[in-house]
Amino acid sequence: MFKFFTKRRDNENRRNYWIFGTMLVFGLIALSAAFVLSVEKINVLQNPQAQLACSFNLVLDCSKVMQTWQSQIFGFPNMFIGLMAFAVIVTIAVLGLAGTKFPKWFLIGANSGFLLGTLFAYWLFFQSVYVIQILCPWCLIVTLSTTFILATMTHYNLRQNTFNFTKKTNAKVQMFLNKDYHKLIVASWLVLMSVLVVLKFGTALFA
Repeated sequence: MFKFFTKRRDNENRRNYWIFGTMLVFGLIALSAAFVLSVEKINVLQNPQAQLACSFNLVLDCSKVMQTWQSQIFGFPNMFIGLMAFAVIVTIAVLGLAGTKFPKWFLIGANSGFLLGTLFAYWLFFQSVYVIQILCPWCLIVTLSTTFILATMTHYNLRQNTFNFTKKTNAKVQMFLNKDYHKLIVASWLVLMSVLVVLKFGTALFA
């Protein structure tokens, strides 16, 4: 019996390491992207005609995107929000890896915050694709990262039954997670987003 619970605890710890490890990796990637975007934004403000390292062609051009109203929804550059938000996410991931037991209110709040951040990232994504019709490579990296960050946080909360599902509902959720269907959903979503970009821009992406 002791061995059973020990093995179960080891499996749970291993899952948590993967969850928070993935969150940490993409949190650092997103934080780095936000930092680069912040530096590039300052360059654009100083010189609107500046040729940025992330400006490759007519479709992939950070400098053009940075000069639109969508790049500063709240009156200041969006990437400044990323500098703060992703630093918090990295901290949460590190604490998770350290085995910190978060209170449920914190986990639900974090999940809600991650959801809002991801929705904002995808709003900007669709604005870039269909309204601005120019893509920012670093912004795409941020959007990809927020997808995985939200997925890991939601996965952890579902695994821990943070949302207090009934026993019957929780059993179905655990079966869903154990069969890795959540990974299929994330992968399918990313493929769909990639297809939308290719359908919109076609070969111009590589011109």
